[in-house]
Amino acid sequence: MKLSRRRFIGGALAAFAALHGFMPRQGLSAERRQAKLRILILGGTGFLGPHTVRAALARGHELTLFNRGKTNPGLFADVESLRGDRDGDLEALAGRNWDAVIDNSGYVPRIVGDSARLLAGAVRQYVFISSVSAYADFSTPGADETAPLGRLERAAEAEMPGRVTVIRPGLIVGPGDPTDRFTYWPVRVARGGEVLAPGDPATPVQLIDVRDLGAWIVHCVEARVLGVYNALSPAGAWSTGDLLEACRDAAGSDARFTWVDAAFLEAQGVAAWSDLPVWLPAEGDYAGSGRTSAAKAVAAGLGFRPLRTTAADTLAWWQDERARADPKLRAGLDPGRERAVLEAWHESRQPG
Repeated sequence: MKLSRRRFIGGALAAFAALHGFMPRQGLSAERRQAKLRILILGGTGFLGPHTVRAALARGHELTLFNRGKTNPGLFADVESLRGDRDGDLEALAGRNWDAVIDNSGYVPRIVGDSARLLAGAVRQYVFISSVSAYADFSTPGADETAPLGRLERAAEAEMPGRVTVIRPGLIVGPGDPTDRFTYWPVRVARGGEVLAPGDPATPVQLIDVRDLGAWIVHCVEARVLGVYNALSPAGAWSTGDLLEACRDAAGSDARFTWVDAAFLEAQGVAAWSDLPVWLPAEGDYAGSGRTSAAKAVAAGLGFRPLRTTAADTLAWWQDERARADPKLRAGLDPGRERAVLEAWHESRQPG
């Protein structure tokens, strides 16, 4: 029997996970759970925040959320909430102590520095959620955590040397994603018919399911994992073709993929990443895209659920919740534009 590339990669990921002793951590038994920790989360009600909160609560930890109370204020009514503002109103945090703080809402060095300075004597560990976008460029395949980057992440380390965990996720995807960058694909493929597929199906892609990331952030607090880590799927594990096939499998649709080369898409004014999300041509300034090293995080316990599961759960969330409130996708090509580009592509392939 011929083994498909997607099934081979899936098996390889499972074997790699077993070899290194990691899998998604939601299923850990009560016997292996850590002692209850007191965790402060700066934010906690956006996209990543709720999944991190749920993972921590499932592990039995005591949480405090600090935010302005403007985003999803009704979430987690049974969790202690402190009101304030990262930019100048941190009074509610004064005089308190926690085992760790998780900062997923720091976007300016000054603001991160202010929070870290205030909390330096109040917590043992500062977990700062950054992004792989912090790197200076993506032209080098296999880049790891030592690649050059900006100064945002240094703000926490300057105030709490040796007690900081910096996590740099790639594209965060899954149920609840407000950007629709990944969501576009399972929703579009579920509609069926001819689907405009970008570039080469072998082009590598990297992403991280928000639930796997949230669970691993909690693990980093439990195990006091310190240092800097790229949090995204292993380099070379998944491709654009794998992504679209996973979406078709998840939806059970009759979608058929027409692969249109990058040069033609550019000539048609179709932009990678925004018009056709997740995808970046692995060339030039983006030659290293989809090939960032995640080996260090994998060795520290980061696990991944199957791509098909992420696609299926994202589609279910869209159909059951998001589409009822706002059915318009915030990313990707609208149907009319997609049809026009496909027609132009087919016409360009005609002889003469």
